[in-house]
Amino acid sequence: MPALHTPARGLQFILACLLPLICTADDDVKHSRLQMIELIRDDVDRTSLYLDKEALDPKVLRVMGETPRHRFVPSDLHNQAYENRPLPIGHGQTISQPYIVAIMTDLVAPKATHKALEIGTGSGYQAAVLSQLVDMVFTMEVIEPLGKQATQRLAQLGYDNIEVDIADGYFGWEIEAPFDIIVVTAAASHVPPPLIKQLKPGGRMIIPVGSRFMTQQLLLINKDLKEKITVRQILPVRFVPLTGDH
Repeated sequence: MPALHTPARGLQFILACLLPLICTADDDVKHSRLQMIELIRDDVDRTSLYLDKEALDPKVLRVMGETPRHRFVPSDLHNQAYENRPLPIGHGQTISQPYIVAIMTDLVAPKATHKALEIGTGSGYQAAVLSQLVDMVFTMEVIEPLGKQATQRLAQLGYDNIEVDIADGYFGWEIEAPFDIIVVTAAASHVPPPLIKQLKPGGRMIIPVGSRFMTQQLLLINKDLKEKITVRQILPVRFVPLTGDH
């Protein structure tokens, strides 16, 4: 007489079959993340003269290695999520190259007590990275479908110290200002004056400046305690343009 399988035994059988596949997938993701971090380190080494540093803050690399980038790209691109390059996320927008996310995060020198503003939420990846290094992230996205998707995604992934606003980031988030950190993830033709105003004395802003069809420059802007502004040109970059009604 054949053995009868109880529901519990059936579940055990299914888990026994699936567990090796789950473990293999987890191992593949871990390996891909480690490879991504090594590629970031290689790029930092090659651009150290531009960055004026030979290595990034280990905290930034740790967070980059722990953040599930594959959850921030379309499902058909999951197998490319940890490549060191930008990927399309729809609506003519991209998720930035991991190296760029890493250096922009590092250059604004995030601290656990900081309040950060991000302009250009996109998929939510940069906000997710920042949120693990600061107290609170306010992020703005002008493209409504992307803003809604990012809000839902960040909530599902448990990032509870991020607030998303679907609005034109050129004008900043005045009601929540000032900010210790401002990260702009789209290229502007000039540095938006409202963002300078909303930067806290002692704060830092990182922003790509230039047109879509010409060389853009990544700028690091410092506002000292007397509100004097200094600008440092970091390196040439290519970003999608900042959009809106400004």
